[in-house]
Amino acid sequence: MPHFTIEYSANLDDRLDIGAVCEVVRKAAVETGIFPLGGIRVRAIKCEHYAIADGRHDYGFLDMVLRIGEGRDLPTRQKAGEHVFQALAKHLDPVFAAGKFALSFDMQINDKDTSWKRNNIHDALKVEAAHG
Repeated sequence: MPHFTIEYSANLDDRLDIGAVCEVVRKAAVETGIFPLGGIRVRAIKCEHYAIADGRHDYGFLDMVLRIGEGRDLPTRQKAGEHVFQALAKHLDPVFAAGKFALSFDMQINDKDTSWKRNNIHDALKVEAAHG
């Protein structure tokens, strides 16, 4: 963990580079200093079917959910969340300027007793760091 899942309206494809959005989020997560590098995941899912507000087709949205493990206090989570949100919002300023757009971000804490994982990326990063 952390795992970021981005859902976005398909009409944004011509207004933004979703790969660049994922990289902005990944970089901001690293910058917080509270997440293990080997656990960071950012994925984006295009929503072909959606309805927004009064149904106009030019409205767009991007909704991001972050799932994290237990153990971080509220001020730490808030500071990290604010950092990631501000980086993303700044990157999306041109989308806001070009039309009607809604951005949302929520953080959820996974219960360790009902969350299973297997990951060898952490060990690979440690070996790389030790051997340059």
